[in-house]
Amino acid sequence: MTKLLMFAGSARKESTNKQLAALAARTAKDAGAEVTLIDLADFDMPIYNGDIEADTGLPENAKRLKQLFVENDGFFIASPEYNSSISALLKNALDWISRPHTDNEPNLWAFQGKIAAIGAVSPGAFGGLRGLVTLRMMLGNIGVTVVPNQVVVSDGFNAFDDDGALVAGMAAGMLNMTVAQLVETTGALKRPS
Repeated sequence: MTKLLMFAGSARKESTNKQLAALAARTAKDAGAEVTLIDLADFDMPIYNGDIEADTGLPENAKRLKQLFVENDGFFIASPEYNSSISALLKNALDWISRPHTDNEPNLWAFQGKIAAIGAVSPGAFGGLRGLVTLRMMLGNIGVTVVPNQVVVSDGFNAFDDDGALVAGMAAGMLNMTVAQLVETTGALKRPS
């Protein structure tokens, strides 16, 4: 069974991107994937600093998060857009788990062979699209295969109904296509040739 990790690049309790990650998790489960939904707020870490790494190694929360990436075949990130880029929280988490912490660990171990899908919710008209450009580029540069489909949701504060579903049919369709592509691509690349 395809194993997927789902999370948002936000620590805010009422984050619309957390809502998107939760909806993506339900959608992936309905498509037959085994899903783990996490909150980055549960993985508090200092801002990446090479001196901290040299003195004490990776923080325990970085090791825990990294292990989740290693154990899953792919992941979905709901990424808030901060000043046309990704959040500091998301960048910091990805930076820490990119670092080796065991002997003979493969380079970028948490990301090798992984498939990802991305999405964003924003109160603005672009729906977080500009930040996804940065995220797609970064993930591609560290060896992650990012599926072509993505979901952007504008008018974020009015985007979800009381049950957590997307109100706009177009956004819901984008999410369904993106998650389906993530599940199908991850499953296809897991199969032995």
